[in-house]
Amino acid sequence: MSGIEIMKLELGRDHGSSLLDYRFLSGEHAPMLKNTMLASLLIMGASGVAAAGGSPGSLGVGAEFQLSGFGGASVNYDAGDFHVGGFLGFHDPEGDDNTEFDLGARFYYHVHSTAMSDFGVGGSFSVVNVPGPTPADPEARDTGVFIEPGVQLRVFLASNVAVSANVGLSIGVVDASGVDVTGQTIGGGLHYYFF
Repeated sequence: MSGIEIMKLELGRDHGSSLLDYRFLSGEHAPMLKNTMLASLLIMGASGVAAAGGSPGSLGVGAEFQLSGFGGASVNYDAGDFHVGGFLGFHDPEGDDNTEFDLGARFYYHVHSTAMSDFGVGGSFSVVNVPGPTPADPEARDTGVFIEPGVQLRVFLASNVAVSANVGLSIGVVDASGVDVTGQTIGGGLHYYFF
């Protein structure tokens, strides 16, 4: 029977790995898969390049976390050659005098951009206020200032949705004294841009 694919359906008794396992006996692709691939190629060929990665005048909202681990709700303004933004975080778990405030700003100049990504050099500045009780003063608070020079990679999953990752130095001053060379390679930020 030419033109008809015969498939074998295996159901695992113990459901060890997969409940359904489809295998084509003839070694050819199923006709439906061929049609889907052809339609996908036609749609991709007919579509143009997305206007993303540094679209001038776009405003992004989402969330972003700095290398120090602090962050929160975020707003970015993309000017094309650079983007600037800030974040505000607030956390108040149960208990007295344990509220945490995070406030920060960032700037990245795009040294390289494509239609769906950009690579920026710059950094961020953040101020955090966290509980820092000691036995002598149980109501004490610590204020940390973090200066974080580095680079940021933004990848646009769609023309207006970006995921970012940061790598750089995290320099803590005031109550957060110290230096870390670190990076966020998974995530860092997620923004939805309005054109």
